[in-house]
Order: sequence, then structure tokens, then C-alpha cells
Amino acid sequence: MGTQFTHYTVMKNEAVDALECRDGLIYVDCTLGGGGHSELILNRISPNGKLYAFDIDDDAISYASERLKEYKNLTIIKDSYINIKSALSKYGVDKITGGVLLDLGASYHQLTKQERGFSFSKEAPLDMRFDMSADFSAYDVVNSYKEEELVKIFSEYGEERFSKRIAKAIVNRRNQSPLKTTTELAELIVKSTPHIKSSIHPATRVFQAIRIEVNGELKNVKKVLTDVLDLLDYGAIISVISFHSLEDRIVKKIFKYEAQKCRCNEMICKCEPPRIELVNKKPITASEEEIKINPPSRSAKLRVVRYIKQK
Repeated sequence: MGTQFTHYTVMKNEAVDALECRDGLIYVDCTLGGGGHSELILNRISPNGKLYAFDIDDDAISYASERLKEYKNLTIIKDSYINIKSALSKYGVDKITGGVLLDLGASYHQLTKQERGFSFSKEAPLDMRFDMSADFSAYDVVNSYKEEELVKIFSEYGEERFSKRIAKAIVNRRNQSPLKTTTELAELIVKSTPHIKSSIHPATRVFQAIRIEVNGELKNVKKVLTDVLDLLDYGAIISVISFHSLEDRIVKKIFKYEAQKCRCNEMICKCEPPRIELVNKKPITASEEEIKINPPSRSAKLRVVRYIKQK
């Protein structure tokens, strides 16, 4: 199982450099994946630093556990990062003293493993779950959501201009028989939209939207950032990599709000001092060399903040 796992670690050095890793402190990698970021953090915080790494993907955990088996200061937690508070408290951690890394991209392995149903180029069941033990899948979205609900998620999460046409075509088709595979859905999308010259496949945005809905990705980003801010100790750093504009917008908005001196807009400000400071005003992007090796890294944006409120 482990040897079949493929994952390219995006902006590995930039994201970990931003954490300013120090021996003896507590760090969290919210998205273990193939263990690339975790391994670099562990190298920099050993022997006395502690890393807690989260993932819900059994393949990722199996692969990373083998890759990082030499590190005694690593704890891998099979749980979603949205449960970061309760999960860490089970290990007696109530404060993150060093920093948190959050890589919001789905792994290459998840997106290309045929039976997971993320790709429209490979015939597979409509699935798209990151957590294979979850009950809710892409099949449920496609075959049970009302037409207006489909329009909403395709528009908001996929920024798909032909959302109404596609939603209508899905509902008309499933009234005859349920849509079961990725290729059935992709072909339906192609047939129901105008032929436009583009380097992007017509199904790309809809598949992205369904994946976000199935895994609650945008809601999860808000929740984890809110919870992490409650857990950080003075001087600790958050390093966040996002891969599409919707996620980056949420990260940017939360960080901007929390870094403002005044958040009340009253004549006489009664706000508490800001909790964080922006380490980089503009997002850091992948280098030209990295983009050549791994083209999807072109869309990655790294935002970094430091917790500055005295407890």
C-alpha cells in the first residue's frame, strides 16, 4: 500500500522556512499527506521538539508512517484537522508553542487514484471522499441535491458560468436513471455546455465544486483557522498553503480581520489588541523551477502570520 502513494510536496521549503522551526517547541502539520512537510519540520525540531500530524486518508497515513518511522518525536493522528482542539487535548496539548502548517491541497495520490473518483478522465464510481469511512459521497450530491442546490454549489464552489444548464441536464438525466460514474457525469457536462476553446476540460469546475461540497472543504478552512488561533502561544506561527481562490479568500479575510487594530468601527475603539500580525502582506508563490517540475503548484499561495497577543 505505502509504496503506491504518490505525492508532490508543494512549496516545501518556503512553507517550513516560514515556521522558523526551533528545537523543543510543539508543532502541528494539519495535513500529513506524503509526509514531505512533516519530515522537514522533524529534521529542524529534533531531538526535543514535538510534531503532531493529522490526516484522515489511510493511504497517506500508511505511507508517511513508514517514511517517518525513525522519528520518535512524531505523533500521527487519524482525524480531521477540524477536530484539532479535541484531538490535541487527548495528548495533553492545550497550547501550540511553535507553529501550525496547513496545506489545503488534495494530494496527487487522492486525485489520481482511479477508484477514488476525483478525476473525470478515468472511469470510476462517483466518490470523491477524502475520508473513505464517511457515508456521504459525490454520488449523493449528484443524485439527491435539488436543481437549485446544484446550481448554487457549481456557481459558488466551481465558479462555473454554465451552472444552470449543467444542473438541469443532471436532474433530467437522473430522473431516468442515477448517474453512477465519473465518465457519465463528465460526458453529460460536455454535452450540456457550449463548445469553447479552452485548455481546461468543461468538467473541471463542476468536479472541483462537488469535491469541495463532499468534503466540506471551505467550512473546514474557517473552522480550523478559528480553532488554531485559540490554541497558539505567543510567537507561534501559522503557515497556510491554499490552491484555489475560494480558499485563499477565506484565509486572507480571517487573517486580515484578526490583524486589524480596530475591528469595531466605532468612534471610540473598544477592540482588544490584534491577535496576529501578517508576516507577508502578499502571498508567497511557487518558484519558476518548482512550477516546471510540478505545474499544479502554479496556483498555490502561501500566507503566514505570527501570534502576537500576550496570554
